[in-house]
Amino acid sequence: MARRSRLLSVAAAFATLLAALGLTLLGQGTARAHGVAMLPGSRTYLCYLDARTATGGLDPTNPACEDALAKSGATALYNWFAVLDSNAGGRGAGYVPDGTLCSAGDRSPYDFSAYNAARADWPRTHLTSGATIQVQYSNWAAHPGSFRVYVTKAGWSPTSPLGWGDLELVQTVTNPPQQGSPGTDGGHYYWDLTLPSGRSGDALVFIQWVRSDSQENFFSCSDIVFDGGHGEVTGIGGSGTPTPTPTPTPTPTPTDPHTGCMAVYSVTNAWSGGFQGSVEVMNHGTTPMNGWAVAWQPGAGTRVSSVWNGVLSATADGRIKVANADYNRVIAPDSSVTFGFTATSTGNNVPVGSIGCVTP
Repeated sequence: MARRSRLLSVAAAFATLLAALGLTLLGQGTARAHGVAMLPGSRTYLCYLDARTATGGLDPTNPACEDALAKSGATALYNWFAVLDSNAGGRGAGYVPDGTLCSAGDRSPYDFSAYNAARADWPRTHLTSGATIQVQYSNWAAHPGSFRVYVTKAGWSPTSPLGWGDLELVQTVTNPPQQGSPGTDGGHYYWDLTLPSGRSGDALVFIQWVRSDSQENFFSCSDIVFDGGHGEVTGIGGSGTPTPTPTPTPTPTPTDPHTGCMAVYSVTNAWSGGFQGSVEVMNHGTTPMNGWAVAWQPGAGTRVSSVWNGVLSATADGRIKVANADYNRVIAPDSSVTFGFTATSTGNNVPVGSIGCVTP
């Protein structure tokens, strides 16, 4: 437990200021959505339910969730609804590599790579082949679009990496109704899905949410078993036998970590020995965000040399921090601001791990 606590701790102190640079607003636009399957529960969602304590901390009982938390970190799990690729544009097979479907091809702003693990002990939902269920899909930020629903073919094993060839498209739903409020743990889209008939044993439901107002797509992996069940979930809260939880909707605790702030890192131009990048800071909350800062760990051999629309500093754990210079750049709900930077690089120009919002 002491080891896990150390892994989940967040450095709060900041190191020496490196440089103060001029402000130029590069862009402001619509913020990105969030969403992942809640019923049948995705790996990230059910691991979040399994791990979350009454105080808002994370202490999983499921071994797969515990390993994923240790590998991909707490930030990813607190953002269980953000398995996304900002540039997918509806592309699937041939674009998202096999073995990485559950992490949005490892292109998410958070590190969900651990949730690709091919193992049979993920939390799973017990269902009946041929039955009709109500799918629930988080609407943390609501946007128009279509949901492509896939189910693994007969014979697939959860101990094999998931590939596009394992999947069969069974349904496409456009702009389904919603229940509950966006920006809350319980809000969701919902629709009816008739499951494939004549099936038994382990399977997986994969859903790709293709937004119609953006190139952003969301990806969701839900482990299921066809055994005559009616939505019971096992593998969370120490459960070894099915416990009826047909609608596993959590109630946010007073220490709910969701702030509404999210950031996405991208490389916009590259040349020998350097590159130019940008970070979009998004407000998914319901109130204006007055003041923001983001931090990330540069890739190997990379040093950020200048920033526009922010102040460059460092964190105690060696990450780069960029903050709004005067902390008066208010980001309205469901909108964003973007800053740019240049960097020298003798190696990898991709950030290590995730980029996340921090205290200004």
